[in-house]
Amino acid sequence: MIKFTMGVAAAAMLLVACGQKTADNEKVDGPAMSTAAAPGNVAVDTKSTTGGSGPTPGASSYTEDQARAAIEKAGYSALGPLNQNANGLWQGEATKDGKKVNVSIDYKGAITAL
Repeated sequence: MIKFTMGVAAAAMLLVACGQKTADNEKVDGPAMSTAAAPGNVAVDTKSTTGGSGPTPGASSYTEDQARAAIEKAGYSALGPLNQNANGLWQGEATKDGKKVNVSIDYKGAITAL
């Protein structure tokens, strides 16, 4: 009987501690957010990856078929065999605008004609 009484008393104390439900308690505004014009996180690399500064070395998760599809989508045709070098770049010979070029794609997807 004492255990039951203690349980009821504990439940009553919890209900009292939660307080009465009012209209203010039901109002949900959502999280506070700011809308910055540009990313404010300096750890985020926002530089262009279009190959302007050359290919970026690093381990590539592209398969040969994915690298080939990305290079062809960028407007290169007659793409020969692709080889992955020690820097992780997929490289091969292709044609663009009627000229043969050596082309590479880095792990970011930046395509560079060499």
